[in-house]
This record gives sequence, C-alpha cells and structure tokens, in this order.
Amino acid sequence: MNSSFLNRLHSPERPVIVFDGAMGTNLQVQELTAEDFGGAEYEGCNEYLVHTKPEAVAKVHRDFLAAGADVIETDTFGGTKIVLAEYDLSDKAYYLNKTAAELAKSVTAEFSTPEKPRFVAGSMGPGTKLPTLGHIDFDTLKDGFTEQAEGLWDGGVDLFIVETCQDVLQIKAALNGIEEIFAKKGERRPIMVSVTMESFGTMLVGSEINAAVAILEPYSIDILGLNCATGPDLMKEHIRYLSENSPFVISCIPNAGLPENIGGQAHYKLTPIELKMALMHFVEDLGVQVIGGCCGTRPDHIKALSEITETLQPKEREYNYIPSAASIYSSETYEQDNSFLIVGERLNASGSKKCRTLLNNEDWDGLVALAKSQVKEGAHILDVNVDYVGRDGVKDMHELASRLVTNVNLPLMLDSTEWEKMEAGLKVAGGKCLLNSTNYEDGEPRFLKVLELAKKYGAGVVVGTIDEDGMARTADKKFEIAKRAYDAAVEYGIPARELFFDTLALPVSTGIEEDRENGKATIESIKRIREELPECHIMLGVSNISFGLNPAARQVLNSVFLHEAMAVGLDGSIVSASKILPMSKIEPEHQEVCRKLIYDQREFDGDICTYDPLAELTTIFQGKTTKKDRSATQNLPIEERLKQHIIDGERIGLEDALAIALEKYPPLDVINVYLLDGMKVVGELFGSGQMQLPFVLQSAQTMKAAVAYLQPFMEADEAGEDNSKGVFLIATVKGDVHDIGKNLVDIILSNNGYRVVNLGIKQPVDNIIAAYREHNADCIAMSGLL
Repeated sequence: MNSSFLNRLHSPERPVIVFDGAMGTNLQVQELTAEDFGGAEYEGCNEYLVHTKPEAVAKVHRDFLAAGADVIETDTFGGTKIVLAEYDLSDKAYYLNKTAAELAKSVTAEFSTPEKPRFVAGSMGPGTKLPTLGHIDFDTLKDGFTEQAEGLWDGGVDLFIVETCQDVLQIKAALNGIEEIFAKKGERRPIMVSVTMESFGTMLVGSEINAAVAILEPYSIDILGLNCATGPDLMKEHIRYLSENSPFVISCIPNAGLPENIGGQAHYKLTPIELKMALMHFVEDLGVQVIGGCCGTRPDHIKALSEITETLQPKEREYNYIPSAASIYSSETYEQDNSFLIVGERLNASGSKKCRTLLNNEDWDGLVALAKSQVKEGAHILDVNVDYVGRDGVKDMHELASRLVTNVNLPLMLDSTEWEKMEAGLKVAGGKCLLNSTNYEDGEPRFLKVLELAKKYGAGVVVGTIDEDGMARTADKKFEIAKRAYDAAVEYGIPARELFFDTLALPVSTGIEEDRENGKATIESIKRIREELPECHIMLGVSNISFGLNPAARQVLNSVFLHEAMAVGLDGSIVSASKILPMSKIEPEHQEVCRKLIYDQREFDGDICTYDPLAELTTIFQGKTTKKDRSATQNLPIEERLKQHIIDGERIGLEDALAIALEKYPPLDVINVYLLDGMKVVGELFGSGQMQLPFVLQSAQTMKAAVAYLQPFMEADEAGEDNSKGVFLIATVKGDVHDIGKNLVDIILSNNGYRVVNLGIKQPVDNIIAAYREHNADCIAMSGLL
C-alpha cells in the first residue's frame, strides 16, 4: 500500500500522531440557525452542513489544524444513507461524503508542509441501529457503509476511521463495505477502528476489550483504539490491555471527561492540561501512538496534545496476542491451560435426536436451553449444526444463531456441509466464529469458498482430512491432505494459527480388519501435523472411535482416546463434556485395554489371535451402564463419604450426607476439614494432569452447594463490626467470572469474626484500590482462576 500517512506513522522516529477534536461541540458554539442547516427539517444534521454552510465546517477544520492537529476527520459521522434517511436525505449519501472529504482535503492543503504533512480521515460512525440486537440486518448496514466509503474515497481521504463503535457486528459490516471499495478501486488505504467502552466497562452490546481484539485481529486494519463515552481515566485499563495484547498501533481519543448536565447542556470539565497529562502517560508508558479528542474537546485541548509530539516518543511495545475465538462478550483461547478446547456437540441436528426434534418443532427456546446446558457442563465453544433434510437451513441458522449470540456467552462453531448456512450464521454472529468444516471432497471450489468466508467475517477454519478420493484412513493420507490444505490456506491469506485440522476418528470397534488401525492412524497423524505444520491447531470428534459399543464402554474408550490424542498435540475436541471421564476415574486395567485397542495391540500365536482387546473391552463392560453406582460411596464412613462427594463432583445424596455429618461435627469443621480435604485431592489431580478443568469446576460447584446448605447452621460472631478481627476485601479480578472459591472464603471468614467486603466478579484493579481505601481493609484477597 502506497500511503503517505502510513509512511509517517511507521517512520523511524515513530511520531505521536494527533487527531482533531469534537466536530459537534465546535459546530454548536457557532450558534448555527435552522436556516444554516437548510431549513428546520434538517436542523441537527451536521453532515448536511457541508452542502448548506460549508464555511462552518471549514472553520472547525482550520481551528484544529491551526492548533497543531495532524489529522482532521470529515464531517460524515452520520453519513450513511441509513442515518440520513431520518432527514429524508438518503439519496444524497454519496454526494455528502464526497463533498465533505473534498472540503477537508482543501483545508489540509492550506496547512500541510513537508515537515508536517496533514491528513484527512474519512469518519464512519456507528449509525443509530445495532445489528446484534436485530435493529438492522448485516447486508443493509454493509451496503450503507459501502456507499459512504466510496464517497469518502472519491473525495480523496487519506485513511478511513470506523469510530465510536458500539457493536462488533457493526464494525464487521463497515470493514466489509470498505473492502468492497478497495476491491473496486484496485487499491487500499489505511483503516483505523475506534471502539467505545462505556463507563460500565464494556461496549454497549456487552463486549469486553479482549473480545474486540480477538474479533478484529483477523482484519487488515492498521490502528485499533478507543474513543468517546468517557474521559481518559476510565480508558486506562482498556488501553493497558491493548498495549499488552493488540497487534495494531494503538489510538486513544477520549472525551473531555464524562459530561455533566449544567442548565440542560452537556458540560465537559476536563481541562486541556489534564487531558494532556493523561495522554502523556498513555504515550510514555503504554505505547499509544495516536491521540486526539472526542466530545467536549476544543482547539485548546488539541493544542495541548500537539505539544506532546515535540518531546515524547511512544514506548516500544512487546505485545502477546493469543489466538482465540470470541463471543460478542469475551474471548476464548484456542490453547487451554490444563484442559482441551471443549466444543459442545449437542446442538447438532445431524448427530443429536433431541436437537433434531427441537429444530423440527422450531422450538428456539428449547434449543437455547440446550446450548445453556452445555455452558454449565464446561464447554468453551458451541458447535451449531442445523443440517436437516427438508428444512430451510439458511433460515434455521439465522434464527438459531441470532438467538444464541445474545443468550449464550460462548463463541460459536458454525457447522455445515453448505457454505450458505455458514454465512447465514456469520451475518448475525458478531463474535469470532469457527467454520466447521471444509475439505476437498468436491475439489477446490468449496474449500476456497469457506476460506473466503473466513477472511470476510474474520473466522477460524476447521479442515477435515477428506479429498476427492474420500475420507483418509491412513496416517500418511491424513497428513497429505492436511499439508495440502495448510499450504493452500496460508497462500490464500489465512494465518496458520487460524487453521484447525480434524483428522477424523473412525471406529476401532467394528471388528472389521481394515478398521483395526483407525485409532493408531488418527493418533499418528495428529503427532505428525503437530510436528510438521507450525502454528496450526488440531480438532477431533472422538465419539466415532467407539461406534457400536455399549454406552459404558464408549464412555471409557472415548475418554482414553481423547487422553492419548491430547498427549501428542490435540488442542480441542467436539464432545459432550459430561460424557468424558478424567483418567483418575478409570480403572488402570480398563485404561490399558483401551490403549491396546486404540493401537491394535492384539496378540497372535501364528495366525491365531490369542488376545483381542476389543473382545476384552466388550466382556468387561457387558451389562454395565453409565449410571453411577453410588452404593460404594454410601457405605463409606461419613468423613470419607463427604470427601468423595467433592472429588466426584457428585451432588446427589450430598445433603443427606451433610445432615449426618452435622450430628457429629460443627458446620465449620465439616467445611474446613472434610470438604476441603476433598478439594485438596481435586487440586492434586488437576496439577498432575489426571483431572481436567471441567471436572474441577464440577467439584467446585458441589463444594458451593455444600457450603450453601451448611451456612444457615453457622452462627456468625456476634461482636460488632468495630470489634471484628479485621477487614478482608475480596474480589474476582477483571477478566474472570468465577466466584466459588471467593464466596467460600467469604463465608468462612465471616463466620470466624472477620468483616468481609465482597466486591463480586470482573473487578478492575482501580475498583479494588478504591474499595481498599473506602473500607480501610487489612487484607486484599483476589480470586483469578482464569
């Protein structure tokens, strides 16, 4: 891309780039009349002023350039035909955007010098409708942005700024509109995206900053930052996250503080020197390179900011972007610590009878409930498949995905053999999805079409090892297809870190000779992909391995197979988390039989098979079910029985056991000795890799239920607050929603004479510090499972 703006931004000096201040604020002080706007019906439509009173807009531009701004934004914040339609001006969208850009360019020409070039950013605001909430459909919104982008391009803007973004799906629509113009013109220009984080800590639709980074990382943008909503004080933690995790140049364009209502008018109290001092910190300590002012900022504010450019250079950053999927709310890393990426499999009409029935009845609430049940089981991502003969899959995907997006806080894996259904989901799912799956069964065209969707909507891709000859069975063939897809996808522009390979587990349970090595072939192919295809990920549906066995045998074989696959590099699995057992719950001899079956370790005397692990496994589990045998636990001493309830995450019979324990021990002893003994074992199993995170959470939920049962039996210290042993401030840190351990600490401390201030979940450090000062806490305890 030949861009003088980027040349300036990325020059060896790494200058601080200063954007202008508030267009609206500085138009208002000119006290324009209805006549200036072209009539009362257009009053308030600032975008129309470039036609009716261009000198008013030019004055704003000149004042900011005179104050030292490097970049001015066009007067096109509400310049799409969708917003202009509110003034019956939709037919003038292209004209107004082109005119605004030409006006801004003409003013920058008055000020630009070789030493200090000036630039025009084409402003593309969020509009008035949120696509995630169904106010407008993706295509209509994208078409509006496309027309706006063409007007700005033809008017000569140096870069595009998609700003004040409140909905991640709106950002995707804008970026796709801009990309259409790039394709049409045969040339690119820089793109800046500026999201708005409200005072409550997220974008308007609920997106955290980590979700915004994960969602936008796949796109070809140059600058990502924040603007509007708050002053710089409430932006600090978000900017810090960008500094540590964003691959893009960082911008920060705050309001002049939070507005106050004075005499019916919005008043912004942050002074130029206060704004300057705040942004100096962001530049010096957090590496922000683009600064400016939003609502309430005047030329004096920009003059103060321009002084920064004379003395400061942005701190060098070393960011650590971690490949992730994301819902509209938060991100989920592809590589899980002490676990595998769990993709819930039950929302799949191809594989689940219950899902199929709900879909055929169009019971959308029931399908959402099915999704929520998988959240409780510990899924990280939800597989969504509506492939069902006789139904309109595009419509079904739209209906289901649009509901899941706002009702479930997990990313979605859109799963279909038809790309049209995938795209229907992508148009309503503003997060970063995975597309499952593509392959070479129909040759190159469908494979490339899914890659095209991935680029357009910013998604990861799951590639199955199938080619024109069918499903690969040997390790060599599986790897050959994976290598072919890897090379093609990377060449197409999909980063290797966004590729998942599914080497397709086939049954080892049929007894057919050609199926005997299916398990070994899958494991070997995973190991080879991990070693030879850098940065990619590996996904596997494990349940096919045990096809035809009874449920008890299937559960054990699937669990051991999953463990073996993880040992050689598997990242994720499409499973029902509740149907996988930790290795600590599988008898060692049963594990050994399963391994021998997976690796086809039959024993022969000549041509006669003397030991067949398939026959052995079938015999072991003959007549057994997956229903838990609780008789052994019931016969344990009550102390061991409580401990085992926690280890197993078993809530059935828990209250009966607690009632018996209360006949012998005080409730705090039950917690501190016997229940916590169980949690200690859980921690040891987790640390040694024998128990994975979903099972730890089951144990923690059981612990939470036990404490809730015991709490009414505990007597709090009757001493007054002033006579307490001390004040504990406890909170779950920002980025984490787990509160079981924290609440347990709260109960134990409260019932031992301490005063506890429990701030709740997702608490930023500033909140914790403020509460510490307010309550004069003796101790700060922070919970952070994630």
